[in-house]
Amino acid sequence: MSLKVLTYLVVGASFALYIGIAIWSRAHNTRDFYIAGKGVSPIANGMATAADWMSAASFISMAGLIAFLGYDGSVYLMGWTGGYVLLALFLAPYLRKFGKFTVPEFIAERYYSKTARIVAVICLIFVSFTYVAGQMRGVGIVFSRFLEVEVTVGLIIGMGIVFVYAVLGGMKGITYTQVAQYCVLIFAYTVPAIFIAIQITGNAVPQLAFGSEIAGSGVSLLDRLDGIVTALGFTQYTSGEKSTIDIFCITLALMVGTAGLPHVIVRFFTVPKVRDARASAGYALLFIAILYTTAPAVGAMARYNLLNTIQPGEIGAVDGNLVFEDRPDWMHTWEQTGLVAFDDKNGDGRIQYYNDQNPDFEATAASYGWQGNELSVDRDIMVLANPEIAGLPDWVIALVAAGGIAAALSTAAGLLLVISAAVSHDLIKGIFVPGISEKGELRAGRIAAAVAIMIAGYLGFDPPGWVAQVVAFAFGLAAASLFPAILLGIFYKRMNKEGAIAGMITGLLFTYGYIEFFKGLFLKWAGAPWGENVAANWLFGISPEGIGVVGMLLNFTVALLVSSMTSPPPEHIQHLVEHIRVPRALEE
Repeated sequence: MSLKVLTYLVVGASFALYIGIAIWSRAHNTRDFYIAGKGVSPIANGMATAADWMSAASFISMAGLIAFLGYDGSVYLMGWTGGYVLLALFLAPYLRKFGKFTVPEFIAERYYSKTARIVAVICLIFVSFTYVAGQMRGVGIVFSRFLEVEVTVGLIIGMGIVFVYAVLGGMKGITYTQVAQYCVLIFAYTVPAIFIAIQITGNAVPQLAFGSEIAGSGVSLLDRLDGIVTALGFTQYTSGEKSTIDIFCITLALMVGTAGLPHVIVRFFTVPKVRDARASAGYALLFIAILYTTAPAVGAMARYNLLNTIQPGEIGAVDGNLVFEDRPDWMHTWEQTGLVAFDDKNGDGRIQYYNDQNPDFEATAASYGWQGNELSVDRDIMVLANPEIAGLPDWVIALVAAGGIAAALSTAAGLLLVISAAVSHDLIKGIFVPGISEKGELRAGRIAAAVAIMIAGYLGFDPPGWVAQVVAFAFGLAAASLFPAILLGIFYKRMNKEGAIAGMITGLLFTYGYIEFFKGLFLKWAGAPWGENVAANWLFGISPEGIGVVGMLLNFTVALLVSSMTSPPPEHIQHLVEHIRVPRALEE
């Protein structure tokens, strides 16, 4: 059986499972559609949260970033895992105790203001659509390679699948679909990692193989990687180039951004009790840790295998000229997607892969007759291509395809439902048509979800960076806009509506403006007026991925200043804050 046919069978079976679950768990009312009827068990919610959390950025892109950035890529591991702990301890139980459907609804009631609700919806839409652009790119990459269709066709297929179980099933359908998707994605991530760990080090545990010696060499994997990459002019794999302030800001932005992500927060509204919210947070952290502790090993092994397979061997001489083997099959396959490219600049038939941007390495490269780096590899393909590079069986490759699609679709569905709820529940029912019937609201939610899916597919055609990078922008926007309003709303009774509104607007505008200027989030064709050395113009040396920290600080500052200069919130709001924070025996 060919790889293509096998992939169609595996991916098709997973799609049939997701659609079947959506039909079985179809939402019949708004409570089912928004929060799954508050009837999800902690273990199931933990698995669904993990699937929601581990998006295409975690499955596809994070290990790819670690493969190429080495030590610098650790910011994603630290930020995302630390952020989930922050969310689980400081926000989730309190928001669950509040008991509403959405984050904007919490902000509206806590800050006793329809304006605050509208601003929160705007912030949520900015965050969610930025995030979902990365997920749809992941869907396109997987489909374009493994199903051998155009990226456009792949996106349309992915949109269709999400449409069925998001619009039909709502949060109830998405929750149980995400349980299945977690099982698929974690199996698809760990099985190849185990195979490759055994292949390279003889150790079947990837986390241990990461620090083990290469089989039969007496040299550790990381030491060998350091030696290879530095010999090619790259930075040592176990050290980094990023400045300390940028590493700190990216890590912190990812952490606090996690705590402001509405599609993750809403998961804690789906369990029966506050105690269940805490338990499901613990389960989710356990399920997330399985992938996140495996990712560094996957990244290191992918880089090692890449460097060891791209160089064709010498097979003889013809007319006095050396002749080399053709480049490996996996490269030919991925070149068809446009995500890998080989340009033989010196015409010697070999791939010169080195850092031609390193001025200290130029003389060495010139002495070899090299005329520039000849290989470009999209970082987002490394996890997907790793089984092929390592020569693993076709069924493992097909499994990885199913896992990548599951990771992207699970998060996309959660994000799209959050957008749908913001439109139907927070804008239509909360602001414009308060008397709308439940049936009408459910219909509006499904229409909003359908429109959001179409917009998400459009954004997926041309996102502003790698999957993990785009997701980092979304985290920065969440950190700068929603997180301060939620945190102050829970822990600071004096915070009023004027301060919250001013803070959210300030943080969102500053952070979005900074990302737009340096990355061209939706206007990339406008050019780069700042010149070629973009990093030299960053504020305090902070990259767009980390600027959400500055936006967050501006939000806190403006919110506290404005709040101090305006009247305090009403007495009943201050009692509400105390009620959210103080445990109650029946709720616990």
